[in-house]
Amino acid sequence: MMKDVTGRVIGQTPLKAGYWALDVEVPGVAEAAQPGQFVHVRVPGLEPVALRRPFSIYGAQGSVLKLLYKTVGRGTAQMNRLAPGDPMQVIGPLGNGFPLAPQGSPLLVAGGYGVAPLSFLAARLPVRGVALIGGRTADDVLAVADFERLGWTVRVATQDGSLGEAGLVTVPLDRELARLREAGVTPELFACGPDGLLRAVGERAVQTGCRGWLSLDKHMVCGVGACLACVQTLRRADGTEWIGRVCHDGPIFEAREIVW
Repeated sequence: MMKDVTGRVIGQTPLKAGYWALDVEVPGVAEAAQPGQFVHVRVPGLEPVALRRPFSIYGAQGSVLKLLYKTVGRGTAQMNRLAPGDPMQVIGPLGNGFPLAPQGSPLLVAGGYGVAPLSFLAARLPVRGVALIGGRTADDVLAVADFERLGWTVRVATQDGSLGEAGLVTVPLDRELARLREAGVTPELFACGPDGLLRAVGERAVQTGCRGWLSLDKHMVCGVGACLACVQTLRRADGTEWIGRVCHDGPIFEAREIVW
């Protein structure tokens, strides 16, 4: 279900190093939202010709959506100025979502603010597992308390070693995969983050024969599949390839579908 709704800002909370959590009341959109979907936002205060911005849904409760963003440019700087009661036009929920009935032990793998949809997913999955969060520095590691509060085991890795273990998040991921293999348990991977991380997680899913669900991040303009700005080469079950639209056919794809 997709709606274009004028919502109302409830408030926003600073997290760390320019990251913010924004709460917006958007009746009809929040109630329909599923983990992995996104919304297309028109930022109040920007000129009318400014493009909408896509944001993964960080959480939804009742009629309130939670979005996670980092102040990096003109649009997000304007979002940082929003106050309770300000209007915000939202189209959504858009795209598909992660499957909510895992066939294996869930491993959630996040890079940077890729934690947003995975935090939402962690709250909705019927079973608990391990959340692996990676970042360049400690400032890029978010939502650890969210996962722990929900009963998930959390592993953290930072490239500079400032939090958790030093190195890429694929290092603790490989340990978790080995642990489950030794226990005779089938893993199921869910990932969101930069392309390098998604490709690494997808390759591990294919190599181990388990399901791997990847949230692709492509530059989106329209958000509804009309402009063809976010195309991705995909593979059908019979091996033939086709061009999909991440905003319309995704953003969640099974690892074996993606042609890197």
